[in-house]
Amino acid sequence: MSTLYHHPMSAASRFIRLVIGEYAFEVDLIEERPWEKRKAFLTANPAGTLPVYVDDNMRALCGPFVIAEFMDETHGVLQRERRLLAEEPFQRAEIRRLTEWFLLKLEQDVTYPLCRERVYKLQMGSEHGGGAPDSRVLRAARANIRQHMKYLAWLAANRGWLAGKRMSYADLSAGGAISALDYLGEINWDEVPAAKEWYQRLKSRPAFRALLADRVRGVVPVSHYADLDF
Repeated sequence: MSTLYHHPMSAASRFIRLVIGEYAFEVDLIEERPWEKRKAFLTANPAGTLPVYVDDNMRALCGPFVIAEFMDETHGVLQRERRLLAEEPFQRAEIRRLTEWFLLKLEQDVTYPLCRERVYKLQMGSEHGGGAPDSRVLRAARANIRQHMKYLAWLAANRGWLAGKRMSYADLSAGGAISALDYLGEINWDEVPAAKEWYQRLKSRPAFRALLADRVRGVVPVSHYADLDF
């Protein structure tokens, strides 16, 4: 069976887990702490980043964009209306733009800083930078959340799904990031009703169940995290 190296609070890992869930095939999940720089993990991905997908023939694919493109070429093209990357070139480009936005821009501004300070540092030894959260980093990331959520709400209010009429990689990449932030209770949903409605639809999908069952040692999720009608 194929294997996915991931971390439960990695937005990119969550994105690929959602893709795998939507295309309904099974993988073994192995939790990886990339800051530990395990030799076996670096052999698979010298960059030391997540996620990493290893197929039945022990061939490794590294990073969410590469894995997502591979999944589209090997599974998506057979799915017709359930394909997560559009057939039309301009629409495909918009999906890729938004996927990059949520996995790079939102990650840099919000998701990674909050997850590092509130989760990863609890798991890191002092030799890897573990310790108490940095309040300055938390304040900066939280200051950025509002604008990102306003943009997501605008997309959700003006399109059927974030990139158009059909659910796509754009929604799943956003869902990977937003679900991690929601786990930590960092989103004020009352401020963004259109985004809330979109997220309710997304988290009600069967592919989302595994994410809603995630629990991180030492970090209790917000009370509504697994509630489909929050």
